[in-house]
Amino acid sequence: MILQLFVGYMGIALGGNMKIILKDGNVIEIEKPISAFELAKSISEGLAKAAVACKIDGKLCAMSDIVDSDCNFEVLTFADEEGRKVYRHTCSHILAQAIKNIFPTAKLAIGPAIENGFYYDIDFKTPITFEDLERIEKEMKAIIKAKYPIERFELSRKDALKLMSEFDEPYKLELINELPDDAVISFYKQGDFTDLCAGPHLHNTGMIKAFKLTSLTGAYWRGNEKNKMLSRIYGTCFDKKSDLQDYLTQMEEAKKRDHNKIGRELGYFMTDENIGQGLPLLMPKGAKTIQVLQRFVEDTEAKQGYMLTKTPYMAKRELYQISGHWDHYQDGMFIMGDANDPKAEVFALRPMTCPFQYTIYNNGLKSYRDLPCRYGETSTLFRNESSGEMHGLIRLRQFTISEGHLVCTPEQLEEEFKKCVELAKYMLTAVGLQDDISYRFSKYDPKDTEKYIQDADTWNSAEETMGKILDHLGIKYSIGIGEAAFYGPKLDIQIKNVWGKEDTLITIQVDMFLAENFDMSYIDENGDKKRPYIIHRTSIGCYERTLALVLEKFAGAMPLWLAPTQVKVLSLTDRTAENARDYAEKLNAAGIRVEVDNRSETIGYKIRSARMEKVPYIVVIGDKEAESGNVSVKRRGEENSNIMSEDEFVLQVLREVKELKLF
Repeated sequence: MILQLFVGYMGIALGGNMKIILKDGNVIEIEKPISAFELAKSISEGLAKAAVACKIDGKLCAMSDIVDSDCNFEVLTFADEEGRKVYRHTCSHILAQAIKNIFPTAKLAIGPAIENGFYYDIDFKTPITFEDLERIEKEMKAIIKAKYPIERFELSRKDALKLMSEFDEPYKLELINELPDDAVISFYKQGDFTDLCAGPHLHNTGMIKAFKLTSLTGAYWRGNEKNKMLSRIYGTCFDKKSDLQDYLTQMEEAKKRDHNKIGRELGYFMTDENIGQGLPLLMPKGAKTIQVLQRFVEDTEAKQGYMLTKTPYMAKRELYQISGHWDHYQDGMFIMGDANDPKAEVFALRPMTCPFQYTIYNNGLKSYRDLPCRYGETSTLFRNESSGEMHGLIRLRQFTISEGHLVCTPEQLEEEFKKCVELAKYMLTAVGLQDDISYRFSKYDPKDTEKYIQDADTWNSAEETMGKILDHLGIKYSIGIGEAAFYGPKLDIQIKNVWGKEDTLITIQVDMFLAENFDMSYIDENGDKKRPYIIHRTSIGCYERTLALVLEKFAGAMPLWLAPTQVKVLSLTDRTAENARDYAEKLNAAGIRVEVDNRSETIGYKIRSARMEKVPYIVVIGDKEAESGNVSVKRRGEENSNIMSEDEFVLQVLREVKELKLF
């Protein structure tokens, strides 16, 4: 006799002998194996209609997969991050199918889902242009309308290679050949199109409701500039047309705020092909803004007990061999000399400052009374990024950071780490980015033997220690496996640019390895020699990246205290030109950054010019103001002018700068 279990889940009673535990903890039973879609349908018609994928015992699966045993079951919709990835990955396959239909000689590389959409890298016999995207979109719509079922099948390595050879897909052959011996090699078929893919995917192509191809760029195969340049087609898709339109509107706004656009237009930076990618030229406005920020950071750190260092931009390879950079970071370094000749004197530009500051620490015996020892430096660093990774001021080959290293006892570690977090938060608040960040606990990947120092016990100890500190501080974080530095776990403070791409702005790291490498020590209260702990940290991160993000955040209207020009003084007529110059000198003497516009132009034209430059304050001096000793003040974003005394305005600006006003 089969026992029937009646469950009051949304008014449903199901019977059977397979127990299915739902996300909310409710349990239902089924009599025989059924598809995930049918299972979702038995729970709710609406849920099944919205389903794009599911999780069976935590594994991401297609809705066509069979549920045939006791399990935990969760339905994913477009509202779920993993659901969106499945949805968008299917759209990338539709893009690939459309391309093969139109351009049969095109070779397919990879086509993953990304945070806001998808892309596919294609090797075209004849490069396409942006105008071709409309034609591709039309073909994609036909594929969606056809509602092709999407079917998964597996092949042996031999048969998989044979199939991709018949399709003349060299990039797929390369991927198959690199799969582990025990890998399951799966393909997905829709209509007459087949692609190598781990999946999962939607039921059929007709489930895509709204999509748009957004851009066409170049991308090196596997991100390596030594490989062939492919065409990368970006797109996005949503389950509602209205959401797609909202996103496209948001992207139009992003174009206006993109620091690559407004930073150049406002004269903050430029680039030149004769200098190279990732090597921007900071123009007077950009250089002044970064100078102001650097001085603010250095002064703030000095108040917190940091000792300023200034160390060389390069060192012999022997230093990097001690630190471990030579073994674990050499590909990211600029090397001068023959690195393959062990007898040659080889130098490298520094990718980090830590080995230099550790050398300073070792200059003399240290007592526990000397700790914590806080070193800070405005460090110019050099990293050999691939050209495909370069982006404005966000990712560079030469950049400057607010670098620091704290050498402390184990007992001091948590308190010092806490102070580093508080300092970072203070800096983020000062530049107006405090509400735009997230935290990531970056751990090592024990499988990556090339990237990381191999000492599982020390790694486990460092990660456990750091995890406890983060929990004590109440920091909510995601976990990034394989994102740690080669010498220790990190708290990465993440931020997105206007395009939604996430980068690390600030990092705070716990290092339990390099003190051993450099034989760093201190004498404890019992007279014993001990190894210190080290915290690597930045307080504002990369100055160039911070400048880019602040430009985007405020659409070029830099906060008053950071603005390269805080006040623009305009003469109403030629008669008051001298008065304008005199008042500008008074502002300058008070420490206010000021420019004068005494051109023989109308005052309306001068005001429009100043507003286009996004200057925080515009001061107009006409005959009336010159006689009374007052000034007419226009504050950025406000239409009306205020009449103030010259001294009153000076005091107001100085007060607002001191308070780090963000208007």
